[in-house]
Amino acid sequence: MWETIIVNPFTNVLLLIYNFVGQNFGVAIIIFTILIRLITHPLMAKQIKSTQALQQMQQSKDWLDIQKKHKDDKEKLAQAQMEMYKKAGISPFGSCLPSFVQLPIMFGLYQSVIRALATSPIQLLVLTRAIWPVAGISDLVPINSTFLWMNLGQPERIYIGGLAIPLLAIVVAITTYIQSKVTIPPTTNPNDQAAQMNKSMTMMMPLMMGYFALTFASGLAVYIIVGNLLSLVQYALLGKIYWNNLLPKSKGTEKAK
Repeated sequence: MWETIIVNPFTNVLLLIYNFVGQNFGVAIIIFTILIRLITHPLMAKQIKSTQALQQMQQSKDWLDIQKKHKDDKEKLAQAQMEMYKKAGISPFGSCLPSFVQLPIMFGLYQSVIRALATSPIQLLVLTRAIWPVAGISDLVPINSTFLWMNLGQPERIYIGGLAIPLLAIVVAITTYIQSKVTIPPTTNPNDQAAQMNKSMTMMMPLMMGYFALTFASGLAVYIIVGNLLSLVQYALLGKIYWNNLLPKSKGTEKAK
């Protein structure tokens, strides 16, 4: 099922794009990322709407009253908050949804990149069986895996003075952190359940994506970086980006909250 729905279609689409752009696999991954972002844009727009509704609810009188009533009992506070979420039809983890949706796409892309860049006889046989009989894409094998200084089928490293530096993994972690940070609206109460979840995800996702970029084929790192940049552009065009989140909050601001 996974092969039929995800890996094989991804592999063939990448090969079709690769052929269309002059057999440059790096450019093919970039265009593929743009297509994925266009397809998932309705989901992102829905998520932004859910996040706005969540923020408005957290600023309501009922919400603030619950905070005061159960300030000394975290368990009852969490239960009361979840009741409000259910009544309003809002998911407290809605802002994390796009990140989770991207995970199966990333795993599928990773497998597709490895499959398309087949080198051994067995890998070439698997690739040949997966290729659709359209547009002569079977004639493209073997694929040129070189893009800029990278071999897209291998983890990326640059060597300076004998030291191996995972440049793409660093860029992936930084762009993921920025994307996570500036796309979450500021909260009036950093101690509530949703705020705590968002804070955890803001720290966890850059580490996880950085690890993927460090360990897996550099083609995946290219996808993640381009996806993060496109996400920033989408949020900016929708007017829902919060650059101030990157600035350290003063003690006065924290006390005011």
